[in-house]
Order: sequence, then C-alpha cells, then structure tokens
Amino acid sequence: LGIAGKQALVCASSKGLGRGCAVALAEAGVNLVLNARGSEALEATAAEIRATYGVEVTTVAADVSTEEGRAAVLAVAKDIDILVTNAGGPPPGMWNDWSRDDFIAAFDANMLAPIALMQAALPGMIAKGWGRVVNITSAS
Repeated sequence: LGIAGKQALVCASSKGLGRGCAVALAEAGVNLVLNARGSEALEATAAEIRATYGVEVTTVAADVSTEEGRAAVLAVAKDIDILVTNAGGPPPGMWNDWSRDDFIAAFDANMLAPIALMQAALPGMIAKGWGRVVNITSAS
C-alpha cells in the first residue's frame, strides 16, 4: 500500500471493525495510536499488534464523543497521517421509539465527533501534502 512508516489514529479500535482496521494498518507497517473507551480490551489489542507486527502502538482510553476524550487522544496523536473514525450506530430498534437524547448521542458520536477529529487532523495532513481519512459507522 505504500504506507509503511505512516502514523494512524484508529478510534474504537479494541474490537470489531476498528480492531480490523488497526490490524490491517499494522500489517502494512503503519504505527498506531489506538483509542477505545475501555482500557482492558484496548491494551490486549495493542499488545497483540505489537507482538505480531512489530509496529509502534500507543493507546489512549477515552471517549472521543466528549471534548475531554478528544483532547486526551489528540494530545497523543499529534502528527497523524491517517485518521480512522469509527462509531456504533444509533440504539437498536425503531427510530420512533428513540428519545431526543438518543438522537443527540447518535448524532454526536457519528457526525460531530468525527468532524472535530478531522478538523484537528487535516491541517497537519495538508501541510505534509499527504493524509487519509476513513469514517466508519454502522446501522442498528
């Protein structure tokens, strides 16, 4: 892929699609900043990737749907080349059963948080003349 040595931030990367993205990037020689809300699965994923692929892996347990969580992640992921945002979809069930808070939480996690991360990452990517952004969400 020609991305060996690049630096990627992969959100929600302790399991599922995010973990799959992190593994694929590591296999291509990309150094990683992994993020998830919980530290236990995140650290296990990081250890497995380090042992298997030999790339640099830094972890940040934080909720990127909050300003504090994004700040914690961005304090570590300062010079990324690749940003992978990843969020679960809205609550399962019929949309007409969702509360206003359910809609706001889904909108924040799936749109506003990724936009904030892109706003932080893009200036550095533009300055380097290289960068990639992958936004992932899922439906319930």
